[in-house]
Amino acid sequence: MPQSEKISVTMTPDMRRAVRESVEAGEYASTGEVLRDALRLWLRQRIEDAERLAAIRARIERSLDDPRPSLSADDAEAHMKQFFEQEAKARDNAAA
Repeated sequence: MPQSEKISVTMTPDMRRAVRESVEAGEYASTGEVLRDALRLWLRQRIEDAERLAAIRARIERSLDDPRPSLSADDAEAHMKQFFEQEAKARDNAAA
């Protein structure tokens, strides 16, 4: 089992109240359990954020490596207009 270390945490009165209310309501056995759960959530969120960032970077890299010529702003706007028109038609057809 990894060695544990006791630390001190300063919280706002609202945070402290929320933690105490969760323990008193029986949602958690102790303040430490609340904080450990919060840290697990924080760590999971950091991992998910890193994965999303890696996916975004990969998409950017693929885009930069794409050999096709870039579209002009006018061409891109025309493509988007056409896309949205097609989406609106599809939505109208689905609603009918």
